[in-house]
Amino acid sequence: MRAAVYHGPGDIRVEEVPKPEIEEPTDAIVKVTHTAVCGSDLWFYEGDSDRDAGSRVGHEPMGVVEEVGDDVTRVQPGDRVLAPFRISCGQCEFCRKGLHTSCVNGDGWSGDNGGGQGEYVRSRHADGTLVRVPDRYADDEETLRSLLPLTDVMGTGHHAAVSAGVEAGDDCVVIGDGAVGLCGVLAARRLGARRIVAVGHHEDRLELAEEFGATDIVVGGGDTDDGEAALAATDGGVDHVLECVGAASAMETATTVCRPGGTIGYVGVPHGMSEGLDLFDFFGPNITLAGGVAPVRAYAEELMADVLGGTLDPAPIFTETVDLDGVPDGYEAMSNREAIKVLVKPWD
Repeated sequence: MRAAVYHGPGDIRVEEVPKPEIEEPTDAIVKVTHTAVCGSDLWFYEGDSDRDAGSRVGHEPMGVVEEVGDDVTRVQPGDRVLAPFRISCGQCEFCRKGLHTSCVNGDGWSGDNGGGQGEYVRSRHADGTLVRVPDRYADDEETLRSLLPLTDVMGTGHHAAVSAGVEAGDDCVVIGDGAVGLCGVLAARRLGARRIVAVGHHEDRLELAEEFGATDIVVGGGDTDDGEAALAATDGGVDHVLECVGAASAMETATTVCRPGGTIGYVGVPHGMSEGLDLFDFFGPNITLAGGVAPVRAYAEELMADVLGGTLDPAPIFTETVDLDGVPDGYEAMSNREAIKVLVKPWD
């Protein structure tokens, strides 16, 4: 089979690799029909985090079950499924708590599991990991595009909103205009927020944030102090802040705009926060910091119900679609901020 492989910063190649096979009775083999390039993939692509050369990449697969192990009962060959970015067993202490990303049997999609940006993946713990799409939508391309973000960014944006404590009638600020931040706007609107202020650096993306439900936008960057601009836009700050970037500067903006006693829900993959993050920014005003890596499997069914019901549609975050050969170009487009998120259809 063919899959995208990392060979160093700026170097993604599509190569022939071994097709994964059933290894355990709890495995399933999924033919990937839709997947995506994630903003977190840019950390290694741009050389900002370490990754082994020769490793397969991608973690947002959706497809059709081709084969299952003897112990798999929840899906069968021919089923349309989506898969969260983290494999989880669904049975351990942490899965039962809804913290699937801490599963004691957890795994990722790289290596022998196939790589999410490839033609096939092996889902370990298929019963705990795979989310079955109802048959009536199995070949509905428009619906499938709307469901694909549930593998990561929609669930992650929702985790930011939930962690920040957003409820009906609340005012909140969403920091970041990437796919996760935009999905955070959708999530805040879904939870009933009265006012949603989106903070970002790209006017076109913030226009999409408005379409998604943002009531106000703040264009930062350059000579603009994002925190002070957000503070002015909110007339003194808010009690609920969604930090969807992961950079130290974004967290500084979050602490600036968060009112005393408020909560910051953070889901951006931390980058540059190990040094320079001042805990007194939280300590003095009694700001709560909640969140972390999003257990998107815990949210999959409720978000899917809204997508299928027509009240939630994150599909507009996909601003470019490529086939498998186009994956390297997809990385470049996202790195150059020419695409918000790239959808990949390996078999096109």
